[in-house]
Amino acid sequence: MERVPLSENERRKFSLEPGDLLFARQSLVLEGAGKCCIVLECEENTCFESHLIRVRLDSHKANSQFYYYFFKSGTGSGTVQTIVNQVAAAGIRGSDLAKLKVLWPPVKVQDKIAAILSAYDELIETNKRLIALLEKLAEEIYREWFVRLRFPGHEKVKKVKGVPVGWLVQELKDVADEVGKSTRPGAHLAERFYLPLDLLNTKQMLPAGHADYTEAQSSLVTFEKNDFLFGAMRPYQHKVAIAPFPGITRTTCFVIRPKIANAWSWLFLTLFQPTTVDYASLICNGADRPYAVWNKAMERMKLLRPDDKLLEKFEAIARPILDAIVSMYFVQQKLTACRDKLLPRLISGKIAV
Repeated sequence: MERVPLSENERRKFSLEPGDLLFARQSLVLEGAGKCCIVLECEENTCFESHLIRVRLDSHKANSQFYYYFFKSGTGSGTVQTIVNQVAAAGIRGSDLAKLKVLWPPVKVQDKIAAILSAYDELIETNKRLIALLEKLAEEIYREWFVRLRFPGHEKVKKVKGVPVGWLVQELKDVADEVGKSTRPGAHLAERFYLPLDLLNTKQMLPAGHADYTEAQSSLVTFEKNDFLFGAMRPYQHKVAIAPFPGITRTTCFVIRPKIANAWSWLFLTLFQPTTVDYASLICNGADRPYAVWNKAMERMKLLRPDDKLLEKFEAIARPILDAIVSMYFVQQKLTACRDKLLPRLISGKIAV
């Protein structure tokens, strides 16, 4: 955001410090009003704006991280909802927030609960950073070999019009199939998990028997482990991910599978490239909700396919990296599930610390 000049008086009134809690003063949706977050660090002078309420707790009486988790729990968020006013938009007042009755265990207990839950959050964030680093590593190798054309032995390979000898210019349909078959909810899908278009967001993964599942999904498409999921419609348009298990998603998601040997890693990272996203954006139909169509346009995307030996070498290097990313997805899922189960039990005192 743009920097703003602050007087000394404004700096005292509106500056942020580590441990400050911030509450959303207003929201277009009811659930957003009063949503709480915590300031963990400030590298420079930072202020907050008028749609937020800053709460600075007395550190001798309260652990701010404990109360951050308290307001994330059902108990805390439910308490905040009692002061939400719904007019044109949902909102809360600072004066009402200050009068809220909250749990107040001894500070030592607060410290222990905050330490347990923050340890999970730190592991989750570390895992996210590792996933991002591995993705960057795999993509950098891909770009070095197949974009900059500095693959092993490139010095000895002749090029004709910029294309290495032995490489082929092919369409996407020549190297991959769109394998998803439309289906509808039923007993035959009971063992599969639903993976929504905000790919690999575990918070919204629903088992087939979940109450929201049959209501939300009228037309579905199946996929197998290691298929590629490519979002075809906004707001998840052109995001791509590796399916970590057999499952189902909406028909507005392409299910793509390579059909040539040793092309799995190369194809995934090709779909991951900005050039693929640009092409998919260009061929979209519709104004309000642009949608890429596979069989009429997407399959005709031109690709520069390396020779089989180079594909095999790349697969040997890139596949372990991509497999590690998929494995970390399950670690992330378990860490998040453990934290979310512990949170209400620790806050309510059902689990002693």
